[in-house]
Amino acid sequence: MNSSAPSAASVALLQSLVERIDVGIFAVDRAGSVALWNRFMAVHSGKSSANMLGQNLFAMFPELPRPWLEKKLESVFVLGNNAFTLWELRPYLFRFPHNRPLTGGLDAMRQNVTFLPLRTSGGEVTLVCGTIFDYTDTAMAQLGLHDAIAALNQEKDAQRQLIAKLETAQNQLLQSEKMASIGQLAAGIAHEINNPVGFVNSNLQTLKKYCEQMLKLIAAYQPAEARIDDPEILAEITAIKRALDLDFLQEDLPDLIKESEDGLFRIKKIVEDLKDFSHVDEADWQHADLNAGLDSTLNVVWNEVKYKATVDKNYGQLPAVECLAAQLNQVFMNLIVNAVQSLDESRGMGTITLSTGHQDDMVWVEVKDTGQGMSEDVQKRIFEPFFTTKPVGKGTGLGMSVSYNIVQKHHGRIELASVIGEGTRFRIWLPVKQGEPAAQ
Repeated sequence: MNSSAPSAASVALLQSLVERIDVGIFAVDRAGSVALWNRFMAVHSGKSSANMLGQNLFAMFPELPRPWLEKKLESVFVLGNNAFTLWELRPYLFRFPHNRPLTGGLDAMRQNVTFLPLRTSGGEVTLVCGTIFDYTDTAMAQLGLHDAIAALNQEKDAQRQLIAKLETAQNQLLQSEKMASIGQLAAGIAHEINNPVGFVNSNLQTLKKYCEQMLKLIAAYQPAEARIDDPEILAEITAIKRALDLDFLQEDLPDLIKESEDGLFRIKKIVEDLKDFSHVDEADWQHADLNAGLDSTLNVVWNEVKYKATVDKNYGQLPAVECLAAQLNQVFMNLIVNAVQSLDESRGMGTITLSTGHQDDMVWVEVKDTGQGMSEDVQKRIFEPFFTTKPVGKGTGLGMSVSYNIVQKHHGRIELASVIGEGTRFRIWLPVKQGEPAAQ
């Protein structure tokens, strides 16, 4: 008896296992004829073993991917090695119906397929056995996981956008609160200065009138000096006139009063500019003169400008613009201050040019400087929140971001041109009337 030959009982057990195992098992020869077709294959294909044995696999299943499968089978016959295909790459080999109607979600069973060489005693590969593993549950779980991950990523993207919007809104709110506080402070200072300026101006006008009367009286007395007979009295008057330098006093006193009037006028102008800049009583949309707003803003920041730059003004005739005047003044202030800070003091006084113009239904305001200019990288990031080229602690990086948002709110746009070593030009375009957004 040959000990290497399997017993009849072993063969029967193996055949029973092949039939009962919950895995599809089939075998074909090199011509594609079916030599094995187990119960799993029969149940899911609807073709019994009796109907399949000896039949050509491709004739019985014309929907099979024949060129691919023939190539795969031939490689196993020739090389004698196992071959595989996974459901992630090829969802199924046999299009068996999806047999999970309650869970649903797939149109066909997902299959992992292994191709095994079956050899004769001489080692020749005469059959290739294919095993079909049902991976539908795994596929459904994995697809569900992918959907969950996609939904989670979508939710994360939405959260990122919401956080970005919240940060932008918070930045704008902080800057708006800051500017509102500055506006209220400016308005309060203007109000407080107005009171003493008012009575000082009133008193100065009275003093001017008194001085004019006194000088008129002195002028009337001077011709009478020649008629004074008492030499002592005449000598005393002459000494007093010399001590007081009366001639100079009569000439200089009107000039002093005139200079004081000019100073008071300057203070009153500053107060008016503070009021115009703050617009605390004008929080709603209104029609405003942008030339006047630019001038009032320049006067407010004049202390920053006067020692570092000369200012050239090229104002055009502008119509009244529907706007939030206080917010636009904030934009003008940011641009002027940035222009001043960009100047290289080692090169002496710089120049800041303020220009305005009107084209069709748009107006424009331009701030140009002869400063250091910006690189292309800086220009790309200049409107980002918290981006700043200033040293740590010297700037918040919010000025240009808030300015951009204010211009956007007005349905306008900002144009930027800058050359390293030559300077920078910002031009703001705004619609005269608020309506449809301007073309970007």
